[in-house]
Amino acid sequence: MNRSAPADGLHTLGRWTTDRASSMPERTAVDDRGVTLAYGELEARAAALAAALLGAGYRPGERIATLTGNSADQVVLFFACAKAGLVLVPLSWRLAPRELAEQLEIAAPVLFVVEQEHEALARAAAALMPVSPSTAEPGRGGIERSLPPRGEPVTRAAVGDEDPLLIVFTSGTEGRPKAAVLTHANCFWTNLSFSRTVEVSRDDVVLCIMPQFHVGGWNILALLAWWTGATVVLERGFDAARILKLIAQRRVTTMMGVPAHYLMLSQHPGFGEADLTSLRRAVVGGAPMPAPLLRTWHARGVALTQGYGLTEAGPNVLCLAPEEALRRVGSAGTPYPHVDIAVADPTTGAVLDGPARGELWVRGPGVFAGYLDDPAATARVLVDGWLRTGDVVERDAEGFLRVVDRLKDLYISGGENVSPSEVEQALLAHPAVADAAVVGVPDERWGEAGAAFVVVRPGCATDAEELREHLRGVLARFKVPRSIDFVAEIPRTGLHKAARARLRARAESRAVRLPGEGVR
Repeated sequence: MNRSAPADGLHTLGRWTTDRASSMPERTAVDDRGVTLAYGELEARAAALAAALLGAGYRPGERIATLTGNSADQVVLFFACAKAGLVLVPLSWRLAPRELAEQLEIAAPVLFVVEQEHEALARAAAALMPVSPSTAEPGRGGIERSLPPRGEPVTRAAVGDEDPLLIVFTSGTEGRPKAAVLTHANCFWTNLSFSRTVEVSRDDVVLCIMPQFHVGGWNILALLAWWTGATVVLERGFDAARILKLIAQRRVTTMMGVPAHYLMLSQHPGFGEADLTSLRRAVVGGAPMPAPLLRTWHARGVALTQGYGLTEAGPNVLCLAPEEALRRVGSAGTPYPHVDIAVADPTTGAVLDGPARGELWVRGPGVFAGYLDDPAATARVLVDGWLRTGDVVERDAEGFLRVVDRLKDLYISGGENVSPSEVEQALLAHPAVADAAVVGVPDERWGEAGAAFVVVRPGCATDAEELREHLRGVLARFKVPRSIDFVAEIPRTGLHKAARARLRARAESRAVRLPGEGVR
C-alpha cells in the first residue's frame, strides 16, 4: 500500500485480498463454474474498481445494490467496496418485482448492478418505483470497464472499523423486510470467532452454496476462506447430483448448508457411491439436524458442525462440535469465542441463571449496527447492549443450548405453548416422512391448534391416522396437529426454511374440523 495513503482501521476487510495477493498471487481464490480467479487478479481487479468508483464520484458510505447469482464478479465488487468505503447491498433474485422494489426503496442505492439473467426482474421492479436507481452490469464488461458517473472525483479517505460494509435484508417471510447493517468490525469479529471453531487453512477447498444475498453467503466460510488463502468454489443454485460431483471433482474439504441441503444430498440415488473422501467437515445451520440424518452423514465419514445464528448477529452465535453431534442431538451448542449470551424471561426480561428456558440474548463485536434508517425497529431488538433474538432456547446444566422455536412461531393450544419445530422433529422421526412443517391456526375450542404438512418418502406409504398414532407415542396429546395434509413439497424461502406464512394461509383457508379431534 502507498505510504501516503490514509491508514484504515485495524479490522477493515479491504486489506485481506492485498495480503493474500502479496504472499500467494497465483493461488486460486475463486472457482466460478470452472472459471478460476487467482488472488493476484482478485486484488488487482478489486483495487482498480475501488479507484474507479472514487474517481467516478461515488462517496464512502453510499450503497451499491446487486442483483446477481453467486459470482466472482460480485466478490470483486465486495472487496472494491471494502477498499473504497462503500457498502454492498446484495438483493435476492428470488423476489417478486414488488418485493424487490420495496427493498430498493429501503436501501436507496446510488447504483444498481444487475446481471443480464435478471434484467427483466430489475426492470419490472424499477417500473414500480417513483425514481429508479442508475443501473450497470457487473464484471469486466460492465462496471469494471465503465461506470455511470456520480459526480466529482473523491479523494480516498481512511476506512474505519465501524463503517458499514454489508447490508443484508432479513428473511421478510412475514411483515416488512428490514435491512441489517454489518460493519467492517462486525464481519471481522464474526469470521475470527468462526475460525476458532471451524478451522480453515490455505489448503482448503470451500464449497459455497448459500446465496450471496444471505449473510451466510459471506460470513459463513467464504470470507474466512479468502482471509486465510483457501479456494472457494461458488455455486449459483442447489442441485444434489451436481454438488456430489463437485465434491469429488474439486476435492472439496469444507462446505456449509442447511438441513434441507443435507437431506436432499442423502436422498439422491448416487449418495451411497459418491466420493466424499475429501470432505473433512460440513457446517449445518438454519435448524438442528434430525438424528437419522446425522447418522447417515456420520456413516459416510463426514464430520458435521452444527450451529445457530441470525443475520443481526453477523450471523454466528452458537456451535456444536462434531464429536458432540450424536450425543446431543437437537442441541445448537455453546457460544462461539467472542460471543456472550443470556437466557431471559420473555415476559419480564429478567436474566435467568443455570438450566432455563427463555429468549436468547446475544452480545459481542459481531452484533450488527442496527436496521438501516429504522431506529424504532433497531431499538426493539438492541436493548442495553443486548440483541434480543426473538428465539426461545433451553439451556441445560452443562451450558448447552437447544433452540426451541421463534417466539412468533410458537402457538398456544388450550393454554399450552406448542413449538412447531418440536412437532416437526417428531414427524421426521417416522420412517415414511421425508419432510414436514407445522404451523398454528385458529381453533374455536382450543384457541389455536396445529396444522401439519407432510412429504412422504418415495416408495413409502402412510396416512394421517398412522402419523397421529406415532405422534401420540412421543408427544403430549395437545401437541398432536389437528390436521395433517400430504403435499409434494414444503414451500420454502430462498434459504430453504419453511415458508410458514404461506402454509398458515393455506391451512386457515381450509379450516376443516376432522373427526375425533378435540380428544386430549
